[in-house]
Amino acid sequence: MAIVLGKPGVDGLSEAVGVLREWQYDGAPMQLHPGDLGWFWREGAEATAAAVRTWSRNGQILAVGLLDGPRLLRMTMASDAQRDEELAQQVVADVTEPERGVLPEGRVNIEAPTGALIQELLSEEGWKADEPWTPLRRALTEPVKDPGVRIEVVGPGQADVFAAVLRAAFDGSSFTDQRWSAMAAGLPYTDARCLLAYDDQGDAVAAVTVWSAGPGRPGLLEPMGVHRDHRRHGHGEAITVAAAAALQKLGSSSALVCTPSSNVGAVATYKSAGFQQRPEVRDRYREA
Repeated sequence: MAIVLGKPGVDGLSEAVGVLREWQYDGAPMQLHPGDLGWFWREGAEATAAAVRTWSRNGQILAVGLLDGPRLLRMTMASDAQRDEELAQQVVADVTEPERGVLPEGRVNIEAPTGALIQELLSEEGWKADEPWTPLRRALTEPVKDPGVRIEVVGPGQADVFAAVLRAAFDGSSFTDQRWSAMAAGLPYTDARCLLAYDDQGDAVAAVTVWSAGPGRPGLLEPMGVHRDHRRHGHGEAITVAAAAALQKLGSSSALVCTPSSNVGAVATYKSAGFQQRPEVRDRYREA
């Protein structure tokens, strides 16, 4: 059967999220996680559906992609399909030809698992390796220590505070309590938590969202940020430890995060919170 490129629509998002959950396992290369769709859901269900692409054979989804912006496709495949030649060739054809509705002309990027055949085919087509990112992982087999600060789980009543901390943590962020509500209404948020850390003066100083993929599977931190007025006081480490504890409570086997390698402060923060650095990964990009 031929490989079919699809746009699932809002009604098909449940299936896409479901297969992404099934594809997560300890030892997997860093890959698209259901939490990535969950974080994108802040734009609403319709926008999320419009950004998702699937590749299927005989009705079975073999690969899922998320257009995390118009020029970046983040994708992964079922573990037994990562070296599937027919799938890889079809994906490369679909992302190369703008009329197929995946990526436009000009400079574009693709994030795919290390070791997947698509990486080799893109290289043969002249796609180059972009700047490195550093994945980090913390196993959750042992009890997680107390973070040493007050941690609150965010509900609708704290959404404005959570949003304010994220805006103060990320330059240019437009996150609002309305976007939090849209995100919290999404399918992946069933297995997610937003956390706030407070300092001794009662100020909210750091925020994180954690996404479980189900019991016994790796969970994801996305995003984590510290308020710009409260940095260099250990709050990043504290909220990251709290995130690991929250994922452990949700039944996750491990906690994952990925950050640009150039952000040495973030890498150091995650390592101080018990995360172990893994080999760097790189997107593939096509010149304009």
